This record gives sequence, structure tokens and C-alpha cells, in this order.
Amino acid sequence: MSKAYQQAGVDINAGYEAVERMSSHVKRTMRKEVLGGLGGFGATFDLSQLNMKAPLLVSGTDGVGTKLKLAIDHDKHDTIGVDAVAMCVNDILTTGAEPLYFLDYIATNKVIPEVIEQIVKGVSDGCEETNTALIGGETAEMGEMYHEGEYDLAGFAVGAVEKDEYIDGSKVKPGQVIIGLESSGIHSNGYSLVRNLIKKSNVDLQGKFDENRTYLETFLEPTRLYVKPVLAVKEAVKINAMTHITGGGFYENIPRALPEGVTAKVDVTSFPTLPIFDWLQEQGEITTDEMYNVFNMGIGFTIIVESQDADKALGILKEQNVKAYKIGEIIEGNEPIQLTGV
Repeated sequence: MSKAYQQAGVDINAGYEAVERMSSHVKRTMRKEVLGGLGGFGATFDLSQLNMKAPLLVSGTDGVGTKLKLAIDHDKHDTIGVDAVAMCVNDILTTGAEPLYFLDYIATNKVIPEVIEQIVKGVSDGCEETNTALIGGETAEMGEMYHEGEYDLAGFAVGAVEKDEYIDGSKVKPGQVIIGLESSGIHSNGYSLVRNLIKKSNVDLQGKFDENRTYLETFLEPTRLYVKPVLAVKEAVKINAMTHITGGGFYENIPRALPEGVTAKVDVTSFPTLPIFDWLQEQGEITTDEMYNVFNMGIGFTIIVESQDADKALGILKEQNVKAYKIGEIIEGNEPIQLTGV
């Protein structure tokens, strides 16, 4: 190995060990369309194996934000990778696309193989659950860019959808029903505020939040992956639009799926607010309206369907073990969204 490079702060051998450790996790995510293996200069995916007539490729990239700080500060790295996958695949899912492959990017102060392995384990868990191949990535050791123990994590996903099945929201009309799919918790947004409220409250993160989880486990609960249940609905029901509720909450995200001339009317009493949001609101003395402008409040994904298809869609989601609710309807109007019951 290069002693000069090591003296400059980069341990090549640690990088080799990290790759070796992550290999077994990556293998769990492979699909038949992937050519070659981990370690090449470029990752290859054979689209001809998809048996699609006119495929559109849909791509998305995202990070995990300051939720990483909680993972780093408490030395818990095995779930944060699920968040990285979810933030990307849930986004591209809104077009009706099936995620095909994923690449990750980890930049760190120093490569600690055990930590890198835990991060990639989480990434692989997310990919395996969504049948998304982890076909490549990059681990960069940059001691001058990050403080000791720090790292950043980002991802990039590509999916495909038949051109005539592409969903862009243009078919949304008054009378259609909005179905909300339950979130697993805070997901990966609003953590600058969350971390501030944790500090303000002086809460013991190892204490019990509920009978099953500590506060730390609740705050680090991974973002829910909606790929399989939503694709199951798409197989049986016409979906006119979908939304991934991320940063900006209801107010910013639901209107992104709508054409001009319609309004999403959402009744916030139609679904249960998860207890973690009640805790956050109480600690920060935050208005309910602002909470819906920051957090998902218990609904992480929405689909808009014809009114006659709503019950069928709900039945399929129940079969997929996803709690879902009729949370609103599309009406004529010029304001993007109306929240009732706030």
C-alpha cells in the first residue's frame, strides 16, 4: 500500500476491507438484468430483459439529511441506509415506475470498515425489500472535509415504466379520491427541527417512548418503502397521481401532483396522527398548521384514484399490510390544497 497516502490521511487497506465486508450484503439485491459484479468502473443493467415495449427511464437522487447526525452521535448505522433507498425509490414510484437499480455514495472522515458495512447493510435491506439491485457506489475518505466520525450518505435510483402507463397527474379531476398510506414515523425530513426539540426537551433517548421502542429507536425508525404495495394497487386499479410526502409536508408535496384548476381537499381528522408528532408539537409549541407544513403527520404517500376504485385500492393495501385511509377528494378550485379539521 502507499505509505505516503496513508500519511496524508487515506487508508487504502481499510477501503479494501470495507468493500469485502459489504459484498455479501450487495449480493442479496441482485436482479437477473445486472451484468458483471461489484467493483467495476461502471455498473451495467440490461434493459432488454425487462420485456417492455416502450420503457421510460425515471431517475431520482436524494440524501438522508441531518437524521444522519442522530445515527452518528449514537453509533447506530444499520438502518440509515434504508432511508437513503426509500427517499429515492419512493420518489420515482410516483410516476408509476418500478425501481430497477440503486447506487450509493458515502463520504467520510475515515473509512471504518465495520461502520461502512452497517451503512451498506441498511442500503441492501432497502434494496432487497423493493427488488432494487444495488449495482454500484462510491466510498470516499475525505478527512479534511468531515470531522472525526462524520459521514454523509446519498443515493441514486433508476426505474422504468411503460410510456403509456406513465403517471404525471394530468388526469386528475374533481370527484376523485385521495388515499393516504400510513408512514412509519418522521421518515427523513424535518430533522434539523427534530434535533433541536430533542436538545430542548432534555429527553433521555434510551428511555421508553412506548412499550416497544426507545426514543432513539423511534427517531431513527427508517422511512417506509411503498414500492411493493403501490405497484400491487397499480396492477389492479387506475392511479391518476401519487405523492411522496417529504420535506414541506402536505402543503408542498400534494399540490406537486395536481394540474391547474383543481384543489386537493384533505380532512386531517380522517387518519390518526402518529404519537411522535404529538410529542414534537408539544415540545416545540408548534401550531397544527405548521406541523402539516413540515412533517408527514402519519401519511407518507398518497394516491389519487377514481371514486369507484377507492375501496378496491384500500383492500389491496390491507392485503399488503399497509394501513391506508380515504383522506380527501379532488374538487374544483384554484388553491392547491385545503386542509379541514386543522
